[in-house]
Amino acid sequence: MGVKKISKIAIVGPESTGKTSLTKQLASYFDTLLVPEFAREYCKDLQRNYTLEDEINIFHGQLASEKRIIKSVQKDFVFCDTMVLTVKIWCDHLFGSTPKEVLDGIAEQSYDLYLLMDIDLPWQEDDLRDFPTLREHFMEIWHQELQALSANYRVVSGVGDKRFLNARNVVKEFLDENSKSVEQL
Repeated sequence: MGVKKISKIAIVGPESTGKTSLTKQLASYFDTLLVPEFAREYCKDLQRNYTLEDEINIFHGQLASEKRIIKSVQKDFVFCDTMVLTVKIWCDHLFGSTPKEVLDGIAEQSYDLYLLMDIDLPWQEDDLRDFPTLREHFMEIWHQELQALSANYRVVSGVGDKRFLNARNVVKEFLDENSKSVEQL
């Protein structure tokens, strides 16, 4: 008997685009587990600006969280509230480049679907959010990074329940396509 393939669905995007809320809603609706954003927990009590070393720690922490939670998944998919590409985007922006170990680690990761959250939600102030005026910039960076990976991604827009319904429909379509391709094997 082989190892069960777990599809990873990453919810990504600029700050204050509803990633965490949507990840929780999707995991609840589809009755599966989610991988929380490691950076939020890591940085919540940090009483200083984060450093490159912090970014590397966040990278390793996010990967460790994914591995741990995926071992417990009963379904064949899991939702990830962000993923390690976020570390690259922050390293490039804050420090001008990304360490090789992070780049190598990103290349080794595989996500089956990315939901890129649109910047159509109003900014919500939060102590862990830094760039309210750069959302368009970061949205463009996310498009560039996902395209560079030849990632399977869809932009999810909508306010309130509409955002959830749009995301849910994309995930349903993805799961339907995946089940058909598995049946054909």
